[in-house]
Amino acid sequence: MRWLRQQISDAAVQRWARRNDLWWRRAALVATTVLNTKSHGGQGDTARTLAIATLLVADSEDMIVKALSWGLRCLAPWDPHAVELFLAQHDENLAARVKREVRNKLETGLKNPPMRT
Repeated sequence: MRWLRQQISDAAVQRWARRNDLWWRRAALVATTVLNTKSHGGQGDTARTLAIATLLVADSEDMIVKALSWGLRCLAPWDPHAVELFLAQHDENLAARVKREVRNKLETGLKNPPMRT
């Protein structure tokens, strides 16, 4: 919320994303979710979300992978074209989980749609 209200600078969140500590890196990604969540006052912020996502796109730590997926899924309703382009541009570096969950969100509106029987 503090980043959304500009109480924390973009540079500070970018520093978090570059830290060795995985919890700071995760915090940077989680901060993007507020920018893109209506109930928190977010109105979609493609530039800031993708700037942080780009810094962490190749991070293989599971908690970072989960947060990256979450951040991109929150942005998807606001700017699906930008999210699709991000997936295409970073296909080689993105974890399979991120690609699957974000594509599901783009195609069905759900992270994990029900299995067809």
